[in-house]
Amino acid sequence: MRRIRTALLPPLLAILFAAALCAGALLISGASPATALVVMVSQVGQGTTAVDIVNSAAIYYVVALAAAIGFQLKLFNIGIEGQYRLAACVAAIVGGLVVLPPVLHTLVIIVVAVLVGAVWAGIPGLLKAYRGVSEVISTIMLNAVSLGAIAFLIRPDAFGVLQGNNISTAPIPASGQFPGIPTGAGTIFGMVFVAALLGVGYWFMLGRTRFGFELRAAGESPAAATAGGVDAKRMVIIAMVLSGAVAGLAGLPELLGRDFAYTLTSPQGYGFTGLAVALLGRNHAVGIAFGAVLWSFLDKSALALDNVGVPRDIVLIMQGSIVLSVVVAYEIVRRYELAAEQRRVAAQLRSVPADPKGAMA
Repeated sequence: MRRIRTALLPPLLAILFAAALCAGALLISGASPATALVVMVSQVGQGTTAVDIVNSAAIYYVVALAAAIGFQLKLFNIGIEGQYRLAACVAAIVGGLVVLPPVLHTLVIIVVAVLVGAVWAGIPGLLKAYRGVSEVISTIMLNAVSLGAIAFLIRPDAFGVLQGNNISTAPIPASGQFPGIPTGAGTIFGMVFVAALLGVGYWFMLGRTRFGFELRAAGESPAAATAGGVDAKRMVIIAMVLSGAVAGLAGLPELLGRDFAYTLTSPQGYGFTGLAVALLGRNHAVGIAFGAVLWSFLDKSALALDNVGVPRDIVLIMQGSIVLSVVVAYEIVRRYELAAEQRRVAAQLRSVPADPKGAMA
């Protein structure tokens, strides 16, 4: 019963908290929560909304997995934004320059993105392991550096191509593109399935490998893990490199499935959203998937709120409320279980009869 309560109570509380906070925000804005919900759900069947939700959820899922790897070791990789953008830029440059057969061309682009993300995240990993530099500070600074590097790389006198008022990399030919699945409501990115495979790999790594066990152990208690033979510095570096490698894939669904070039106006902001989705999913592969779909649903269905006079910005409040509700709910249950455990231990100690001989000794 205790396991069932621990597993089910936090999400139920989170749903209740989130529903109450979101309803309150809608009522304050002068809108009916029921009307807003009906309009948002009905929007899913309109136009390309359903496909857009799936495509965006895949991107959020990849970014959240990258964040979750760091969270397992209590590392806050806030540099995912810069890692995936720089990786997408360099991968687009390479993809536009090389001439290779189909499939091989796409694989080269993917490998380049992974390597760039891994190297860029490895820098703060090394600084954290050998100099004690906070990964939060170093990754934030590297975000700014990556933006400067991107601007330098796609200049017209470097690897950029001027197209009207916009600058982009050379277009990736058809041999390097990742084909999607056409539907009546749009095209689902082929990288959606890569994102699903990443989720399976993340689950297997954490629950079925020695490295995953060491990663979780080092995150729970670095001192105990070190005493057990785990190299803490090595784990920090590997965790950051893995996080960056996964982050490097986040820009590829749109790059290889829709845009086929990187521009200064390419989508951004996924890195910070992924941190929230990872928290929402409690760093669990399945939980992150639900969180990514929910976040994407709120993003895409918010367009319909304008039709009923509700500002679409209310969705930002709803998303923040949901994340806050999850964090608060799990913390409440954690503290309740800790207090219950302390009471059980105290009751057991009181039930043990005193040893007179031991007391006299």
